[in-house]
Amino acid sequence: MKQIFNYLMVTVKGICMGAADVIPGVSGGTIAFMTGIYDNLVGSISSINTEAVKLLFTGKLKAFWKHINGNFLLSLIAGILISILSLAKLMQYLLNFHPIQTWAFFFGLIVASSVFILRGIKNWKFKDIVFLILGVVIGVAVCTLSPTETPDGLWFICISGAIAICAMILPGISGSFILLILGKYEYMMGIIADIVSGKGELMDFMTVLVFAVGAIIGIIAFSKFLHWLLDRYHRPTLLILAGFIIGSLVKVWPWSNMPDIVCSQFPEAAALMETAGPEEVVRMFGNQIDPHIAGAVVFALVGLLLVIGIEAATIMIRKARK
Repeated sequence: MKQIFNYLMVTVKGICMGAADVIPGVSGGTIAFMTGIYDNLVGSISSINTEAVKLLFTGKLKAFWKHINGNFLLSLIAGILISILSLAKLMQYLLNFHPIQTWAFFFGLIVASSVFILRGIKNWKFKDIVFLILGVVIGVAVCTLSPTETPDGLWFICISGAIAICAMILPGISGSFILLILGKYEYMMGIIADIVSGKGELMDFMTVLVFAVGAIIGIIAFSKFLHWLLDRYHRPTLLILAGFIIGSLVKVWPWSNMPDIVCSQFPEAAALMETAGPEEVVRMFGNQIDPHIAGAVVFALVGLLLVIGIEAATIMIRKARK
């Protein structure tokens, strides 16, 4: 009975991780660290190695399951999936009908996350500033030099899953934020929302499956390297990551995607988008747009306060453990 309760608690923690992973700027890895399962998570992932594969293909399923800490991983993944499936439709609705406020909320989350990462860097040196600037340049370059729409092909979905999952397990780095940079956040949220609402087609299920395969490949292939990088080059890695996050803020500026804003405020604009094109629609309705500045400020502050609350809770839990 005690074991069942413990795994139920792992599922609850997985639900919290999933909720964090749906929101760009909040890291599921941070939640795992805060709830005391981070070491167990990393250890379980690291145990998926050649020995585990050998046990699986020789039919020693019980030994394989024990080797990878299967009960823990199954409970955690179940919680993450419950959360993602529950929140995907909400995120799609907010992005479609309240894009300014939603992106402002993301903006506040990401600003606060980068500040907290930088706050942990003590005794700044010139090379630290160089690493930070390098990260900012990379972030801006990725967001401004990449095409506005990335491919929807299954090969790119697989790559997106592999990269996003690596970010998910690192405290302070959001997998959803990586999907945002890759231009696949709204796309994947839309597909998941359609599946949950019963509107999903065969291709939607195939897309989610390919994304999951990419995630499995990514977490096995890159997790050890990423943790090795943080162990060996912790300071420069954090600085580059923080700079990358700061530079990538250009991607989540609340008023950067004017066509979506126009369509959210003027339903008739969506019908014109296919024939007239985004630029013409923005020109036609641009002067009538409500910028929702006050709402954007409020939601950005809510995002800031959310990250501050998570960090404060993390500090309190660390002190309680001591």
